[in-house]
Amino acid sequence: MEQVKREAMSDPYDLLLGRKTYEIFAPNWSDAPRDNPVAMKLNHATKYVVTSTLRELEWNNSIAITGDIATEVIRLKKQEGNLLQVHGSWQLIQTLRAHDLIDEYRLWTFPIIIGSGKRLFGNGDAPKNLRLIKSDICPTGAIMSIYSRN
Repeated sequence: MEQVKREAMSDPYDLLLGRKTYEIFAPNWSDAPRDNPVAMKLNHATKYVVTSTLRELEWNNSIAITGDIATEVIRLKKQEGNLLQVHGSWQLIQTLRAHDLIDEYRLWTFPIIIGSGKRLFGNGDAPKNLRLIKSDICPTGAIMSIYSRN
C-alpha cells in the first residue's frame, strides 16, 4: 500500500466507478478511520458512479452517471480539475476501451495463479501500442506498471 499511495494516490484525483465497485468501496471506505490516509483520499475525491439502478448514492461527493457513458466521460475529461481514475470496475473499463477513452493504464500484476478470470484485454480487441512509463516491484512480488498510449 505504501507504493500505491506514493504512485497512484499522490496527485489529486477523482474516481470513475462502476456500480458494483461503488457498492464494495462505499461502505468500507466511508466508515474507515479518519486518520487512514487512503480513506482520506478516497473520501475527499469526487466519485462519478456509472449506474442505471442506484437511486441514492450515500457516500459523500458521489454523483451518478446514467445514459450515454462515453459522452459523459468525454465531458468529464474536458473539464479542468483532478486526474480521473478508474479503480476496479472491469465492465466500465471495457466500455471506456471500446470508445478509446483510456489515456493511461496503471496495472498491478500479482504473483498468484488462480486459473481463468476476467480479461482486461479480450479477443477481438484492436491492437494498441502502449509505452511503459514506469514499473516497480513491490516487496510482495507484485509488479506495478504504468503505460501510456503511443
